Amino acid sequence: MLDQTNEFILIVDDNPTNLSVLKQTLKTAGLNVRLAEDGKSAIAQVDRAIPALILLDVQMPVMDGFETCSYLKANPHTCDIPIIFMTALADTENKVKGLSLGAVDYITKPFEQEEILARVRVHLQMGNMTKTLQQMTATLEQKVAERSASLQKAQVQLVQQEKLSILGELVAGVAHEINNPIGCISSNLAPAQEYVAILEKALRLYQAEVIHPSAQMQQELEELDVEFVLEDLPKLLNSMKLSSVRIKDISVSLRNFCRADVAGKVLFDVHQGLDSTLLILQHRLKGLSGRSPIEVIKAYGKLPEVECYPGQLNQVLMNLLANAIDALEESNQERSPEDIKANPSRIEIQTRLDDSQKYIVICIRDNGMGMSPEIQQHIFDHLFTTKEVGKGTGLGLAIARQIIEDTHKGQLSCNSQLGKGTEFAIVLPI
Repeated sequence: MLDQTNEFILIVDDNPTNLSVLKQTLKTAGLNVRLAEDGKSAIAQVDRAIPALILLDVQMPVMDGFETCSYLKANPHTCDIPIIFMTALADTENKVKGLSLGAVDYITKPFEQEEILARVRVHLQMGNMTKTLQQMTATLEQKVAERSASLQKAQVQLVQQEKLSILGELVAGVAHEINNPIGCISSNLAPAQEYVAILEKALRLYQAEVIHPSAQMQQELEELDVEFVLEDLPKLLNSMKLSSVRIKDISVSLRNFCRADVAGKVLFDVHQGLDSTLLILQHRLKGLSGRSPIEVIKAYGKLPEVECYPGQLNQVLMNLLANAIDALEESNQERSPEDIKANPSRIEIQTRLDDSQKYIVICIRDNGMGMSPEIQQHIFDHLFTTKEVGKGTGLGLAIARQIIEDTHKGQLSCNSQLGKGTEFAIVLPI
């Protein structure tokens, strides 16, 4: 390690008289001085402690001033030391050579005491100014980096809030609009079934009373297939009743998924959030229009309710499950029908308490094609996406990590292997 705490000036000259004169001159001005008789010993001293300034003789045996200067300027630890050459050579060629090597000035022998002190003071001040500017630049760069990170974080947060707000309003509106007509249908199904039963009873009574209908009536009754209608109508009404119940469940799931988050955290059933999200994504899990179905395997553990912001947590679950579906659909494009049949697409969802019983763990795993280590390093980066233009913003996982880690003080991690699938794990404090 290089010691930079004690400032001093290093004088390098093979002439003892010159060393003595320069040392006395600088010490009289209150400056700390160290001496070296050749280039090699000067470099050895600089390796131990960096001087504020070097007065370097040009003509020296073994290693001259030009070689010494070149060595020091090539070393990143010593390249910023200001060097003043001392020489009796007054020709322009040597001065140009020295300055081109990185020297800041020249002092011509024989020495003038006032000239030496003036030049040394100027370059010490310039060196201090350079250090101050470097420190200010480093501080400024750090502040710029911090501001950039804060702005990026704020931008992600604004996008997240905007997405949640728009999604919440949209889905809540849809759920409300569905709720009114389905409520009407559901409430009228029971009396409709009762009316059908009354009509059937009345028709049976007519059939019992009219034993010998006319030929025309008999023909029309056969064409109407009344017996089939009487048998199938209750089944039809029952199917409508089951469908209305399912629509009501979807409406409830939509409201649960996009429930507005209050100012503070509330207790929330994570399994309800998972089930609501899966129900909303059901159309993408079914095998439709040549698309292979995706099997969902749930292994729910016994979990307590968690203090959280349900709307934001549901958004994370939606993002992770939708990404898993995207990965499986992309993987299936590269697979043959036989391979898909032998190894069907699958999403596994596991929930459990961790060993400390203080955190819940949610694992969402797919058996898609996985990701390379290079991609895994960047998946949580702001605006990073592997999807085609128009299909991904690169904000989903960045927002998800911010929701889990910044807002909920949890952890969101990813583990993936090429050809073996991907697993996302959410850890949340209870």
